[in-house]
Amino acid sequence: MERRFSISPLYVWKSFWQYRGLIGQLARRDIEARYRGSVMGLLWSLLNPILMLAVYTFAFGFMLKSRWSEGAAGQTDFPVILFAGLIVHGWFAECLNRAPGLILGNVNYVKKVIFPLEILPWVAMGSALFHTAVSLAVLIVFFTLVHGYIQWTIIFLPLIFLPLMFLIMGFSWILTAIGVYLRDVGQTIVIVTMILMFMGPVFYPLDRLPAHYRLLFYLNPLTVIIEQTRAVAIWGHMPAWSQLAVYYIVSMGIAWAGMVVFQKLRKGFADVI
Repeated sequence: MERRFSISPLYVWKSFWQYRGLIGQLARRDIEARYRGSVMGLLWSLLNPILMLAVYTFAFGFMLKSRWSEGAAGQTDFPVILFAGLIVHGWFAECLNRAPGLILGNVNYVKKVIFPLEILPWVAMGSALFHTAVSLAVLIVFFTLVHGYIQWTIIFLPLIFLPLMFLIMGFSWILTAIGVYLRDVGQTIVIVTMILMFMGPVFYPLDRLPAHYRLLFYLNPLTVIIEQTRAVAIWGHMPAWSQLAVYYIVSMGIAWAGMVVFQKLRKGFADVI
């Protein structure tokens, strides 16, 4: 008898909640495996963002004396703003770049009828969120040391990151499923995520672009989240609720579409592999 897989919109969240314990175990194992055998171990997850921020501060702040805007006079402003954008892009890119190989890298799970393959993107999400959280902590500590205070609006950061998480999950489910049948997806998505980094407000503010190009840049799924992350974490502004409301609706729709694609295509995984 053929097994039926849920494509209910509620299963987008239920897939996480039902197997949250297993997801947590696998995500922890994935993080530990990344640093296994190294002398510093998990300490590298902290040292990497610290070293990156230090390099950005030295190169862009002191050597190139880059300024994000005319009013930004501090030598640390540009590195902090840049680092915030790179954190968001890094989270997005890590999940999507790994997605096409999740099934191919866990072939032993495919043969197990009772194993919920749909949680593999959640596992990658958990691992990526760990590194994102560490990088955010480094950013917040650095900002506090330089300015002597922390923006209270940073409490809205989870509300800004949540819709991006569901957007990533939707794309991840699609890429995970298609990656089993079309191996070129893995190489293609790396190029796409690189393009999105340069076609978004990571290295430069949107107000430097001609007005007729800005709409094109807002089609980048990272633009709104990067802008809102900087608004609440660096500039102390309230989130743009109207933009986030639209983003929530779109991200949930994409998450559900991704789950549907995955559940429809998963029936042929065992035959292809």
